[in-house]
Amino acid sequence: MLSFFATAPIVIGILLFVLPLKKTARAVAAVAQAALFGFAFYIFLMCKDGDIITRVGNYAEAMGIVLKVDTLASVFLMLTSFIFLVAIVYCFNEKFSRLFWFFLFVWQGLLNSVFMSNDIFNIFVLVEVATVVVAVLIMFSRDNRSMYDGMVYLMVNIVAMQFYLFGAGYIYKLTGTLDMTAAADAISQLDKSSLILPVALIMTSISLKCALMPLFSWLPKAHGTPGAPSAVSAILSGLHIKSGVYLFIRFQAVFSELDMSGFFLIVGMITGIAGALFALSQTDVKLMLAYSTISQVGMIMIGLNVSEIHSYTGSVYHIFNHALFKSALFLCAGAVTHAYGTRDIRQIRGVLRRYPLVGVASVMAILGIVGTPFFNGSISKYFITSAASWAVEGPIILINLGTIIVFIKYSTMLFGRCDSTTPVKIDKCMQASILALGILCLAGGIFGEQSIEFLFNVEVSVDAAGYLAKACLFAASVVAGYFIFKYFVDKHPFFMRIRGFDMSFRWMCASIGGFFAVMLAAIWLFI
Repeated sequence: MLSFFATAPIVIGILLFVLPLKKTARAVAAVAQAALFGFAFYIFLMCKDGDIITRVGNYAEAMGIVLKVDTLASVFLMLTSFIFLVAIVYCFNEKFSRLFWFFLFVWQGLLNSVFMSNDIFNIFVLVEVATVVVAVLIMFSRDNRSMYDGMVYLMVNIVAMQFYLFGAGYIYKLTGTLDMTAAADAISQLDKSSLILPVALIMTSISLKCALMPLFSWLPKAHGTPGAPSAVSAILSGLHIKSGVYLFIRFQAVFSELDMSGFFLIVGMITGIAGALFALSQTDVKLMLAYSTISQVGMIMIGLNVSEIHSYTGSVYHIFNHALFKSALFLCAGAVTHAYGTRDIRQIRGVLRRYPLVGVASVMAILGIVGTPFFNGSISKYFITSAASWAVEGPIILINLGTIIVFIKYSTMLFGRCDSTTPVKIDKCMQASILALGILCLAGGIFGEQSIEFLFNVEVSVDAAGYLAKACLFAASVVAGYFIFKYFVDKHPFFMRIRGFDMSFRWMCASIGGFFAVMLAAIWLFI
């Protein structure tokens, strides 16, 4: 039953590639994707009664390929199906080739397989194939910049995954199995010192997939490249980056004998602050959103590594929320930049006046990502900080202040008057898909407690006084953010200097090696 999530999208992609690409074929594909989302929702409901396990080939436990879906995996499957459904609706009237649709659905099948796989080596294969597919989609327009960005993405990720492969081999040598559940049981009986090298190898690779500092330079190239279709950028930033975070959660459980939370807590803080600074320096709309993703991943990492259930739950909910509002923002940016013929935020004005539905959806997504009360981001951020110490809450407040300033700058394109007198029409399917995501950002805040309990089977409650205090802090941050943007960010030469920061492939590889060395030393010191 679970293998259906891997095979069905690929079959749909093949049919779209073989059949004449007419609206009828795309309509059938959209209906099939909606059915896949319905099936994912059904699996999600079934997981409330326990994990679902499929042993491909009926081999004995830990001997063959095992597909396993628990509550977290079922949420990711449902989220994947929904985001791809939104992307399909968004692209419905776009004149993409059959090859584009084929790769899009193959990508979905690979992501589903990563979320279901319980085998360490199978994950390596799936991630590598997905890397190739994503690289092809990034280079889809075949212009020089897209080809360069796609090749850098491909090569850097291949280098990083070699660390993962060596780590997987070392785990097999130590435990005699590549099944994650069996490996976790065997690891609990081993001496901690024998785990230092494989843990550092695997977690270095996963850290690059999460775009943690300093392993982040590939992300703006991949997510913000000019030639990639907006739907691809939205899936990359809203969903694909979460596959790295998902693997981080899974392997953190496998290597629970080694406590790495302190190390990744610090890395998360650095990532969040640095991502916000780089986002502030940009004038390209897509690059602003891409660097903002790095900042939000940093915040998620902080929540995942605070030893408190509410912070962990808030972080996992923020993964879900980020997929919604960041997908909405990238899709809005794609529609707006196409309509205005530029990606320079300084040349885009009056979006709310010219395209009210797109503008309203953008506003709701912005209110979600900055943590405005009654929007989804406010609930997840409330729980991330609810039990955090001042040493943790301070950096989170700073990261969110940076996010607020970034989207004050981003919001400038919504207001004012555009010089052009001939507005380009935005497709209704695009507007409908963006607006649906925006509405969900609001619903996820109003029904935040119920959403967390429904999605993750965790009962939480928002303290009215605590939430009011967070709302006051948010209001103060907005006021401070406005003045910082107006009198400092917009004029300071520091942001102009870091705007052109770009690591070469050689330096990206060096950063991978440096991160591995630092992690190796950190684990050695703290075991």
